[in-house]
Amino acid sequence: MDAMKLQRTDIGQFIAARLRDNLDAACQQWQDSAPVNHFFIDDILPEELATTIRRGFPDASTMMLRKSLRELKYVSAQMNEHAPILEEVIFAFQEPEVVDLVTQITRLNSLYPDEHLYAGGISMMGRGHFLNPHLDNSHDKDRQRYRVLNLLYYVSPNWRAENGGNLEVWPQGPKAEPVTIVAKFNRLAVMVTNQHSWHSVSPNVSDEPRCCVSNYYFSDHPAGDADYFHPTSFRGRPEQPVRDVMLRADATARGLVRKVFPKGVVENKHVYHKEGKE
Repeated sequence: MDAMKLQRTDIGQFIAARLRDNLDAACQQWQDSAPVNHFFIDDILPEELATTIRRGFPDASTMMLRKSLRELKYVSAQMNEHAPILEEVIFAFQEPEVVDLVTQITRLNSLYPDEHLYAGGISMMGRGHFLNPHLDNSHDKDRQRYRVLNLLYYVSPNWRAENGGNLEVWPQGPKAEPVTIVAKFNRLAVMVTNQHSWHSVSPNVSDEPRCCVSNYYFSDHPAGDADYFHPTSFRGRPEQPVRDVMLRADATARGLVRKVFPKGVVENKHVYHKEGKE
């Protein structure tokens, strides 16, 4: 297998095969993990391909650094600036068969992958990088559809729980205890995003970069019973009371701005501007 030459349709077939093989177990995970529903599947791609994807990650200096009290990490959605294998794997998770199988597992209606990679793409977290507990922006970039699923594919070899940099979901909110999903190499984690799905990434305490390929799925319907709207809203961790007060105030202010300017007051740069389309 020449991993570098694989196209998104080929990679999508690998993903679909693993989803089919784990369909019952994934459905059970999803059901049992309420209220922040999630599932994860290991070895989602052949190991050689997963290793090739990791090697395709760019130097951090070519990525956008997001640095604030809310988060610290490198991100990029402009996939035509990086190794072609990265764009192929990202859009492999948007192949129709993959979307259909995820629909079967989650039982969410009218799922749409996001060709614009709004807040998706790739991310890299070095030592000390983190993502505080937060709720994702409730809608797509045009506020037409609900953001309902977050798909995270991890590609850092030999990643261990003690490295940090792991996904945390907070079923009882950010003042209780989280459930940790280790950012294990070649693991796909899928979680719901709605007005209750608090989640975070624990600080990376290792010298290795934690690398991730991210996708969001959107829907005409919210992942729940009621309509809602909110911008991305952050909180402090339980051991960060001062930061929590500051981030609560920040979330309130940003929410008020978005009520007046539904699409925001500045252009979000975390979007794939495809040549000839944007």
